[in-house]
Amino acid sequence: MVRKRRVRRLGLPDAWSTWAAAAATVFLAVAVVFASPDAGEAQVAEYLDHEAFGQELRSVVDGSDAASVSVMATSPGGRDVWMVELSLPGALDPGDRPALLVVGSLEGDHVAGSHFALEAIRHIVGSTDDEAVRTMLTDNTVYVVPRANPDGVEAMFGSVRWNRSTNGRAMDDDNDGRMDEDAPDDLNGDGMVTLMRVMDSEGPFMVHSDDARLMKRADAAAGEAGTHTVYIEGRDDDGDGFYNEDGPGGVDLNRNFQHVHPYYQRAAGPHMVSEPESRALIDFAVERRNIAAVLTYGHSDNLVMPPNARGQLGGIATSDLHVFAMESLDEIFDVGVWSSRPSNLQGGLQLRGAQPGRDNDPNSGRRPAETVDGDDVEYFERVSERYRDITGIESVGVNRPAEGAFFQYGYFQYGVPSFSTQGWAPELPEDAESGGSLDATMLAAGVSFVEWTEVDHPDLGTVEVGGFEPHMITNPPADRLPELGGAQGEFVVALAGMLPRVRIVETEVTAHGGGIFTVEAAVENTGYFPSSLSHGIVARSVDPVLVQIGVESEAIVTGDSKSSTVAQLAGSGHRARFSWVVRGSAGQNVEIRVRAEKGGLDSTTVTLR
Repeated sequence: MVRKRRVRRLGLPDAWSTWAAAAATVFLAVAVVFASPDAGEAQVAEYLDHEAFGQELRSVVDGSDAASVSVMATSPGGRDVWMVELSLPGALDPGDRPALLVVGSLEGDHVAGSHFALEAIRHIVGSTDDEAVRTMLTDNTVYVVPRANPDGVEAMFGSVRWNRSTNGRAMDDDNDGRMDEDAPDDLNGDGMVTLMRVMDSEGPFMVHSDDARLMKRADAAAGEAGTHTVYIEGRDDDGDGFYNEDGPGGVDLNRNFQHVHPYYQRAAGPHMVSEPESRALIDFAVERRNIAAVLTYGHSDNLVMPPNARGQLGGIATSDLHVFAMESLDEIFDVGVWSSRPSNLQGGLQLRGAQPGRDNDPNSGRRPAETVDGDDVEYFERVSERYRDITGIESVGVNRPAEGAFFQYGYFQYGVPSFSTQGWAPELPEDAESGGSLDATMLAAGVSFVEWTEVDHPDLGTVEVGGFEPHMITNPPADRLPELGGAQGEFVVALAGMLPRVRIVETEVTAHGGGIFTVEAAVENTGYFPSSLSHGIVARSVDPVLVQIGVESEAIVTGDSKSSTVAQLAGSGHRARFSWVVRGSAGQNVEIRVRAEKGGLDSTTVTLR
């Protein structure tokens, strides 16, 4: 079956080994529809632009009683940011159940994240006859924001493709009082924006001796001298001496949240949570305190490689070529046209926010945590084991530092288990060696690379244009989306099944005569996660478990309080016991209630006798 739509789509090659040969022909492929082995539902093995993605999402949701879709926000580019709620009728209202929040494509160039989220939704709504899935849908709620950054994603589908992680907010990236006036340019006419390397006797880089496609930083201690400077492909459209420093879009949403926000850095936004998309996501989480875990698809990982024993994330891997090109823009904040106001000035100057706390006297208060609490590390390790077991993913491709990332906010500020993954990894041939760098690994895996070719540049003379094709090191081939997405769906079900769940499992009433009774109850956490992680207690971001007995306070003679709390109730069947000695009358019914902010509600009634 072939679906036809009057919208742009991008179908990447069907195998890594064909990428190099398909360097200029990887998009505008015919849509291929696969059958899901799990649910019997159609899965689309192509990358979809905003319109097509919305159609596909609604086609999945509209045919299911377990799903509904709404619009969470509107992007600066005028595109809807969708939210899908997954649940079936159960003992508790969906808003009272332990919930999982899944977010895809916070970075615009990680288009696969939205497809993994879409396929997870498809897997769940197509598997409601499966006992584990149905139990999850009746006991839990899953919220999915599949494409949080629709503006950035659309760069994959333009007439000229280029890597863009940012949303559609107009920004003055170079402090010259103008917005989006120096965009990348396709100098060689291949329909892509890649990189330029330019001979420069004072440049810091040189051609890599192991592979002439790659560059390395010259090591003076090893007797090496730089021969090149690297730029993003394009011209100096605004004549300020920088190349392609102020293109369309401005804020990378996964650098815009509160934890370790990268102040003053490119694409982090003028201040924390400055964007309508990030603001809506934060508001959504704060309003739904039942969210007990977070899963994001993005460029940082703590699932394949969980935090180490010191609570630190590791395995950072970014493209050297991209880093080298971005270094050419290091000084743009120091060079700005402040003495004049150009005619195309929009919205005034975009000043960066202050950073109270980083330079504070350390004795003035407790510093924000930046490593996972030692008591919480084991939970991340166990979830990592489950993730690798389900997905088969054992390695990581791109893995950038988590600065201002939403999943870090989820743990450090919101206080819940919070995870991030790219959702795939490049597959190396058995006889291939990674070479030690991300770029070398991607080449070994066959990722499409535009060979360096000479081009006449209006300012720089003869330059070489080349580099990895846009989106190729951050997204898998499109034909892998059904397989990878189905595995992510299985993991979402497994992760939701690990959320805390409180139950009143034992009650006993003992009569002492004279209207005096002892009421005892045991509350059990049947989930895997505790009612609050240890850091949730430190951050005071998760309410304690609350247990109440339904008698007047003055009726309690001794024992626990009418309203008693437990800061942390461990999971896997751990219990907390409560006992009240009360005055009452034989035959009187007394209700006992328990509420865990992240673990749901339960109640039971005992009779005094």
